[in-house]
Amino acid sequence: MKQVLRRRGVIVLVGVVASLAIVSAATGAGPTYNLKKLTGSVSADGSSTVGPYTTAAAELFRQAGATKVKVTVGISGTGGGFQRFCKGETDLSDASRPMRQSEANACKDANIGSWRAFTVANDALTVVVNQQNTWAQCLTVPELKKIWEPGSKVNNWKDVRSSFPDVPLKLFGPGTDSGTFEYFTEAINGKARASRTDYQASEDDNVLVQGVSGERGGMGYFGYSYYVENQSRLNAIQVRNPKSDQCVAPGVATVHNNTYKPLSRPLFIYAKGSSFKRTEVQAFIDFIFDNEVKIAQRSRFVSLTKPQLKRAQANFILAVKASKKG
Repeated sequence: MKQVLRRRGVIVLVGVVASLAIVSAATGAGPTYNLKKLTGSVSADGSSTVGPYTTAAAELFRQAGATKVKVTVGISGTGGGFQRFCKGETDLSDASRPMRQSEANACKDANIGSWRAFTVANDALTVVVNQQNTWAQCLTVPELKKIWEPGSKVNNWKDVRSSFPDVPLKLFGPGTDSGTFEYFTEAINGKARASRTDYQASEDDNVLVQGVSGERGGMGYFGYSYYVENQSRLNAIQVRNPKSDQCVAPGVATVHNNTYKPLSRPLFIYAKGSSFKRTEVQAFIDFIFDNEVKIAQRSRFVSLTKPQLKRAQANFILAVKASKKG
């Protein structure tokens, strides 16, 4: 998994093999897929956050069996993934935020047809600092906004809080095509895409890891899985919950108990309706829900809660029924 997380921006090819019949996760109400007999391909692109999850799902799908389905996972950011999806170039679009209306309009204008969003996992969007930073253990949302808001001139840690040392602040964050960028800016700054621009931006989360780990005064943010993968090199900042006033660390438990606010979020895989009619695409999505805890653990994500999984399974069954019409 470490190699997968480090190869950002590279198309990952996963030959999907199957030898077992996997029973649908949808409480017995859905179809049963004989993976051994499947042929074809599944193409995905999009979020750098969700990409490792989809890759892990494909790897486990391969370990479940056979030889005749190939899954390709590209990483071009949520926005870039939707662009390809709406041009009809991919079957699935990995997304760390919901599709925008403008993107839905682009899909309609291109006559892509129907599509459906599946919630596949959760994320604790993580603010990280250099390991030498022993002073900023917990920050408030107003302090984070002070740092990241448009036009901010905060360039030293002592400007964040008077008790902090005189250390230059070096910022690293996702590019503007990233769903993580959109979510963070809306949650912290109050408006999606509203952010200071004088920071080192990259769609490659490993570049952000390297930047923060190499600067004593460094700060950045990205998906939880990248922090877990690199926690020997970084410190995670606790965020003070605006309602409880408690400092809360990112993690599985704090996302599931709804205390890591406002930086916990669902993650999505969008499926094109015409692609979902193909059995191999259906079987791949079905496999995800049947094994979502195992996939989340393998890729260091936060699994779905039981209510989320129940809703996702119901959504899957509706998608299967819709695929049989017309």
